[in-house]
Amino acid sequence: MTNSVETKEGATLSGKMSLPTLTAMVIGSMIGAGVFSLPARFGVATGILGSLIAWTIAGAGMLMLAFVFQNLAIRKPDLDSGVFIYAKAGFGDYAGFNSAIGYWASAVVGNTFYWVFITATIGAFFPAFGDGDTVLAAAVSSVAIWFFHYLIARGVRDAAIINRIVTIFKVVPILVFIVVLFVAFDAGVFADNWTAYGYGDLGNLNEQVRNTMIITTFVFLGIEGASVYSRYAKNRKDVGKATILGFLSVLAIFSLVTLSSYSVASQPDIAATRQPSMVGLFASVVGGWGEIFISVGVIVSVLGAYLAWTLMAAEVMFIPARSEDFPAFLAKEDHNGTPITALVVTSLAVQGVLALTFVVSDSLNFLLDLCTSLALIPYFLAAAYALKLGLTGESYEDVSNGVRRRETIIAGVAVAYTMFLVDAAGLQFLLLSTVVLAPATILYVKARSERDRRLFTPAELCLLAAILVGGAFGVFALATGRIVL
Repeated sequence: MTNSVETKEGATLSGKMSLPTLTAMVIGSMIGAGVFSLPARFGVATGILGSLIAWTIAGAGMLMLAFVFQNLAIRKPDLDSGVFIYAKAGFGDYAGFNSAIGYWASAVVGNTFYWVFITATIGAFFPAFGDGDTVLAAAVSSVAIWFFHYLIARGVRDAAIINRIVTIFKVVPILVFIVVLFVAFDAGVFADNWTAYGYGDLGNLNEQVRNTMIITTFVFLGIEGASVYSRYAKNRKDVGKATILGFLSVLAIFSLVTLSSYSVASQPDIAATRQPSMVGLFASVVGGWGEIFISVGVIVSVLGAYLAWTLMAAEVMFIPARSEDFPAFLAKEDHNGTPITALVVTSLAVQGVLALTFVVSDSLNFLLDLCTSLALIPYFLAAAYALKLGLTGESYEDVSNGVRRRETIIAGVAVAYTMFLVDAAGLQFLLLSTVVLAPATILYVKARSERDRRLFTPAELCLLAAILVGGAFGVFALATGRIVL
């Protein structure tokens, strides 16, 4: 594995990304479509009290994950493309392969969600786009997919700079939304929304909080963005700093968007707002120009997030191929130093998942939930590896017992949190995840065969059997209608 990529000018990309650029990658990766759907997604599930508890749990859990990635960057500075390599280092080649595939598939589904979300936003002005699931919407999305493919193919470094600029511009409408809604604060509405029990049966507080967990996880996807780009960092220590800075900034923004929404409209009205719900709420306060203002912010934000996630998806295919864990053809670069084959496969996959919008009844929510469920696999394995290091003492030889104990506790909490998220996601999406992982094993077998390596250890055969059984049950459930897309 190399720590640099040659460009056409003969320079390297290694050591070129500063702390602000890495932080922008983290923020840009997390602030995408999810933030603009927060009001209605929370409004359907809970009131203010439930949302405060949800953000506290999600914030604490994701902060532990952020610390995990920060600690792993320090303890294992030689490991690049963190999400994949941590799982491999801790639990073997096949676990690492599934982590990489799960993360890549999550990015592909998330990117498809972005195009559906953009065209659904346009649908508020041009009905032919519908909710992002019409033929016109799919056609426009397809053209955009390959335009961005061309842009990224010009060079990873150029695209990263564009993402940093876009991140600045897309945060502005969100901050304006927060300020304007708090200025329009209605104390009576806010008080009625405290528990929202007066508006109907939302379930008990525990059920309300559980029903928000998937959306809170989705909006935080990308917290590992700096870790994925660690091989481009000017200073390895900046990877951990960028992760924490980016996370804290985004947590503040997300929680304030949710709370400000409850200050101007009742819970039922928020729940009934058309997605992206920030658009309708802002327009209800400021008038028609607000609909255009936030809609433009949605499009800029989502395009920036799409750029960042496509970069990460290509990297997570490219790095395993370079380390001989994916087939060799995925390690090909072009003259710009772009992992071109991995990028082509990623763009084709997004195009393929886009076709699901014609058969899925609620494509926006389905894609959001599936994207999140797939990401839980690599998150869990990274946290489990950090816990393993703490328990065994590996990489803590020259560190005090207090530091080791603290980082082990952090990793343990992160493991517990990711397990809680798997339970909150439900069996349906766990089975759908195995439907993706099972056939992908063909790539693993091909990669091992190309290098004349042993295919599976006894432990890996057990993992393979579990994935194949889960995939078979998933296909059966889809065929019999027990899982409805």
